[in-house]
Amino acid sequence: MSIVASGTAASAATPADRTAGTKTDGTDRSDKGVGPLLRSWRERRRVSQLELALRADSSARHISFIETGRSRPSEEMVLRLAGHLDVPVRERNALLLAAGYAPHYPETPLDDPSLDALRDGMERLIQGYEPYPALVVDATYTVIAANRGIAMLLEGVPEELTTPAPNAMRLTLHPEGLAPRIRNLPEWRGHLLAQMEREIALHRSDDLRALYEEVSAYLVPEAAEAGEPAEPVPYFALPLRIEHDGRILSFVSSISTFNTPMDVTVAGLAIETFLPADPATVKYLQTQAG
Repeated sequence: MSIVASGTAASAATPADRTAGTKTDGTDRSDKGVGPLLRSWRERRRVSQLELALRADSSARHISFIETGRSRPSEEMVLRLAGHLDVPVRERNALLLAAGYAPHYPETPLDDPSLDALRDGMERLIQGYEPYPALVVDATYTVIAANRGIAMLLEGVPEELTTPAPNAMRLTLHPEGLAPRIRNLPEWRGHLLAQMEREIALHRSDDLRALYEEVSAYLVPEAAEAGEPAEPVPYFALPLRIEHDGRILSFVSSISTFNTPMDVTVAGLAIETFLPADPATVKYLQTQAG
């Protein structure tokens, strides 16, 4: 899959729950039983049995019985507990399977006609954001679609990094990607790696862990090791300071996901937009757009 400057969404492996198409370390396998899995999610969320019981209109005794296997929860109880623990929908399906029930949430391929409205909406959104950069990624940062602003920043990046299934982390941190152009690479690299660490801790995805180990091992360009002092601009968030055609552009990023997704595929999508962080960047991008 290639990045498309028009912002047209491309078909890709089905993403899900910000752990799209990934394997896990076993915390969501049905052969562990629903009790240990629920206990794992409760402990991960740092919620006591009593607190969870109060949230779910149950009792601490009943929660304890479920976690130890002395009581089999109903399908409705599994979904209720998963909801109060903010379990991603893919893992909610795994909990249901472990309890002996059928999956509740569908996993629709992204190119299915039933998702036409979703794809069209994402296309319009990132195209409407031009000339500012915007892209759509799945849970392992595979780029589903991108607009002309992203294409501009990627000018000159080797084709092997942009095809056939470009990965946003590789594009950003690879020594032959955007890394040599990022003027505050140590800070931005640290931000991206910390973001991946948080997601790994939440989802325990083998694929995401493998990606993290790959990109964290990339050599940092010597010129960027110490970073470059930023101009005295009162940034309101950590900026991405990147060179394009001899000019330093500054952006702050924002990530949007779908509220209360009811489909595993939709749950894995995220739209990242880059907002100009100073007037000079705004003016330059408007000039480039003609």
